[in-house]
Amino acid sequence: MTEVLRRGRASLAFSFFAQGAAFALLVTRIPAIQNRYEVSDALLPVFLAAVPILAGVGSVSTEQLVKRIPPSRVLRWSQPVVLLALLGVGAGRGVAELGVALAVFGLAVGALDASMNMLGVSLQRTYGRSIMLSFHAVYSLGGIVGASLAWVGAHWHLALWVSYLPVVAVLLPAVLVGSRWYVDRGAEDGRAEGGKAADAESADAESAGGGTGVVFKVLLPLCLVMTFAYIGDSTVSNWSAKYLQDVLGSSEQLATVPYNVYMVTTLLGRAIGDFGVRRFGAAAVVRLGALVAAAGFAVVAVAPGAWVGMLGFTFVGLGLCVLVPQTFAAAGRLFPGASDAAIARLNIFNYVGFLIGSPLVGALGDAWTYRGAMVVPMVLVLVTLVYARSFAAQPDRYGGGHERPRTADVGRGSNGL
Repeated sequence: MTEVLRRGRASLAFSFFAQGAAFALLVTRIPAIQNRYEVSDALLPVFLAAVPILAGVGSVSTEQLVKRIPPSRVLRWSQPVVLLALLGVGAGRGVAELGVALAVFGLAVGALDASMNMLGVSLQRTYGRSIMLSFHAVYSLGGIVGASLAWVGAHWHLALWVSYLPVVAVLLPAVLVGSRWYVDRGAEDGRAEGGKAADAESADAESAGGGTGVVFKVLLPLCLVMTFAYIGDSTVSNWSAKYLQDVLGSSEQLATVPYNVYMVTTLLGRAIGDFGVRRFGAAAVVRLGALVAAAGFAVVAVAPGAWVGMLGFTFVGLGLCVLVPQTFAAAGRLFPGASDAAIARLNIFNYVGFLIGSPLVGALGDAWTYRGAMVVPMVLVLVTLVYARSFAAQPDRYGGGHERPRTADVGRGSNGL
């Protein structure tokens, strides 16, 4: 079983890598996509907003799908669809074809993100120690590789389909082969306990008179943390270059550096984050991450020049990088008998934050100042401190009533293999 788990972890990590690369290849070539299809500036936000909205639909649909089929099967077939849709974005001939390709991409990404994190959480439960951050670290690595390949395509003025085809040709068969080793064991264990979990949820819901509202109330703090984290992330990805160039007076070349540095620090923070969780517990790591990210936004807001601003974005990356993986992991701990449903619902707020973040900062920057706009994600990230207790181990309300081991104990293997 140890070898099975190792293969399952490696194959799932490769899926995270492939998804990071595919998403980066899409978002970093948006100007080229706009030019190819002659999409107007007024119409472009509609296309961009449609992707996360449809991804939310895909995530909700996945919650229903995994009641009938294992998450591994959803991931096995949604990832090739994402890659083929990416190729479709590059190979289409008209705006209608672009719309169809982006719609398919969005729906499949929602299913992919939800099922990937379901498998990650179930594997972490089976391992008995924190490994969730390592999966997201590989996703960041894929994003760096994808962005680098996009730069090569732009530098050599390659057609979009020429840039995308080699990547899809390599990743598509690789993820199909790797999908043979996905492990659903943790999810299967959760389903085995599902009867007791469902009975507990039902009893709580009846006592509250609110159906599934009781579950959502427990999940709500994590949903807010997820939203705030992605508002911060979208602020960096969409506004860091403009902020450095227009507000801090950097050159056009230097303005492209902060996002790359942000991605690298995200990778580094996630690569070592699991060790921090095992040693100090998830709640402590989340609190530290929120404080570091908020300090980074504060530095950005008051930076006298471009290099100080870049330092601020570096701190933002180091802080934000731990929040999303630990939010998924916390949902799995809160609902061990219904973790798939909790993760699918939580994943929706990934896209909510993405939708809110960029327009919010842009509107505040235009109406007020961009320095002032940077204070908003700073405050929202600090609010995470209020909800940090949701990341701590606590009595198992939804999984049979027994006491969960403390995170630090799990990290030492008291509940693991």
